[in-house]
Amino acid sequence: QVQLVESGGGLVQPGGSLRLSCAASESIFKARTMGWYRQAPGKQRELVASITKDGSANVADSVKGRFTISRDNAKNTVYLQMNSLKPEDTSVYYCNAPTIVFLGGSWGQGTQVTVSS
Repeated sequence: QVQLVESGGGLVQPGGSLRLSCAASESIFKARTMGWYRQAPGKQRELVASITKDGSANVADSVKGRFTISRDNAKNTVYLQMNSLKPEDTSVYYCNAPTIVFLGGSWGQGTQVTVSS
């Protein structure tokens, strides 16, 4: 069964930091590239960062230098460290495997990140 549980969101002031966590079922996590996505109100969901099973990471230009993705394969967990947060980072953040997204698979509930003074 597909299971994704995101956590760690909250309200933070501009310039602040948050660390998101995503616990995935082994059926999703094992041997797959994992990604963090976000969706702001009225906008399409976008891929923010991804990491292969071997730890090779990519981040979107909009968050480069501020966000870092990592994973713990022993815990089936992927993380997103977000620093120097900006109001435009306000979104619901989701994790998933891009291959599952491509096939139209399920999503978790996401975690809300709000950057505001």
